[in-house]
Amino acid sequence: MKLHQVKERLDANDADLSGSVFDDVNLSGATFHDVNLSGASLDDVNMSGWRVSNVNLSGSYLNHANLAGVSVTDSRYDGMTIPVIELLAAHRAAKSEDAA
Repeated sequence: MKLHQVKERLDANDADLSGSVFDDVNLSGATFHDVNLSGASLDDVNMSGWRVSNVNLSGSYLNHANLAGVSVTDSRYDGMTIPVIELLAAHRAAKSEDAA
C-alpha cells in the first residue's frame, strides 16, 4: 500500500508492517504499544517530548543526539558505554555553568 501526500489516521492492530519505509512522515501524537522496532533505523528524527517506558534499548547506538533535558530513571545501566572524556567534559561544563 502506498500513501503519498495524504493526511490519514491509521489504526493498525496485530499487523506486520516490517520492511515499511517512512520518509517525510508526521507521526506526532501517535501511540505505540507492544511494538517490535528491533533492527529499525531512525535518521533525522524529531523525538522531542517523547515518552518511553518499559523499553528494551540493549545494543542501541545513538550518534549526534541532542540529549539536553533527557531523564533516565529506574533503568538498567550495566554494560552501557559513554566515552569518559566526553562525560568528564560535560561534567566540567555543567559545573562551570552552575558557578556562573
